Amino acid sequence: MVGGGIFAVLGLAVSLAQGGTPVAFLMAGIIALFTAYSYSKLSLSFPDRGGTVRFVNEGFGRGIFSGGINNVLWISYIIMLSLYASAFGSYAPNLISVTGSTEIDTHIFVSGVILLATVINYYSLKVVGEIESLAVFVKLFILLAFTGIGIYGLFGNVNVSQLNPIHWESPLQLLTGGMVIFVAYEGFELIANAVPDLENPKKNVCRAYFISVGFVVLLYILIALVTVGSLSFDKIASARDYVLAAAAKPMIGQIGFTIMTIAALISTFSAINASLYGGSRVSYELAEDDELPHSFTDQFWNKPIGLLITVILTLLTANFLNLESISTSGSAGFLLIFAVVNYVGFRKAKKINASKTISLLGAIFSAIAFIVLIIQKSTSNLLGVTISMAIICFCFIVEWIYKKTA
Repeated sequence: MVGGGIFAVLGLAVSLAQGGTPVAFLMAGIIALFTAYSYSKLSLSFPDRGGTVRFVNEGFGRGIFSGGINNVLWISYIIMLSLYASAFGSYAPNLISVTGSTEIDTHIFVSGVILLATVINYYSLKVVGEIESLAVFVKLFILLAFTGIGIYGLFGNVNVSQLNPIHWESPLQLLTGGMVIFVAYEGFELIANAVPDLENPKKNVCRAYFISVGFVVLLYILIALVTVGSLSFDKIASARDYVLAAAAKPMIGQIGFTIMTIAALISTFSAINASLYGGSRVSYELAEDDELPHSFTDQFWNKPIGLLITVILTLLTANFLNLESISTSGSAGFLLIFAVVNYVGFRKAKKINASKTISLLGAIFSAIAFIVLIIQKSTSNLLGVTISMAIICFCFIVEWIYKKTA
């Protein structure tokens, strides 16, 4: 969960929620916690490496609706990969300048990190796992140190007044801010794919979901508090795409800026590295379930062909869309998916021994958040909303055509 998301969207969150940014993260975190409940119950009853794909199929059968939703899941992975790559491209020029032109440099870094992760995925999944283990330790250590030093540094900082409720946006705008950056939480759904490999799942599945989500909600709120309390809104706006590095600079100088930039590069690279294979697995599972053409189960250099397709689509998305449009599209996709999964939890409550009330609330909250995000952002980021709705419609149309012609 603590991958590239927080580095990519924190500045965007502050631009939308201002002093209420910690509240926006809390709102998004509450939806994540409700959804984690449904996921934990479904994971115990239907352990499968297909994860979300299996849950949707269990709830609605293998028809046009489930196929369309699962296609949205695959495209949402591609959008997430694009978000991580965009964040990498925003932070990297702060350390290295290749041509002196930030715009050109950004595209070089964005494309380069995607291609590097692709080579590693084709080379060895063992290497992917080793990189992830090291990256998780490094990025969490740096973020926890940033949070601890930052909280101490808030005492006496004039910018702390920005956290005052008078600097908060309206409740609806806070919710919108929370939903735009919801992509920073979505990683917990991948736990479902690992459940078949867990020891003592009855004990560890619930712990995995709730400890991870609870920890990340708390961490993100503290990071938001430190950032808003350390930098003026003007400075946050000017450094929106690399705001965590900018927030570290007043604490421990240029070395803080550099360390946080390195942490961002490690985090976003590791997120791309892991998500590439996850995205290709989704397309493979969909093909096996007859929700995509069976040619998606073909191999290319001993890996599912979906890996290559995912890479190509990610390169196009990351290089041609801006960060806000990518974040809006990704959040909209996952909110829709989570609304559906929560509803599956509600429908299957008796079979999976779940609370109907909690799952239904999760479905309602996710659906409301999706609607609010689409309506609110249609005035300020029409491109992002248009892309979001076009992707969703496209996924269902393609599934309908495939089912009718297959």
